[in-house]
Amino acid sequence: MKEMVCIVCPRGCRLKVDEATLEVTGNTCPRGAEYGRNEVTRPMRTVTGSVAITGGIHPRLAVRTDRAVPKEKMFDIMNVLHGFTACAPVKRGEVLIADVCGTGANVISSRDM
Repeated sequence: MKEMVCIVCPRGCRLKVDEATLEVTGNTCPRGAEYGRNEVTRPMRTVTGSVAITGGIHPRLAVRTDRAVPKEKMFDIMNVLHGFTACAPVKRGEVLIADVCGTGANVISSRDM
């Protein structure tokens, strides 16, 4: 039995997920049950970070993935971000790295610079 706090809505339900049957208890909405099952079978996260930028008003640019990626790929993506340098001008939402680490997610700018 795995215990976790649901982060889908502000209620913060305390979920219990049976890893054998994927039965979820403690949720007050169907989204909590789905979150619990997904968290046990294939946890996903949105990666946020920053990259170096040349020609900008700041030395670093905030970035994120445009969708959740498998949790086990997070450190691979962070290594890619560490070695990447963007060039100004950059618009918010602009794709900087397409299909990062083969995840299908793009790394996008979080702000204009």
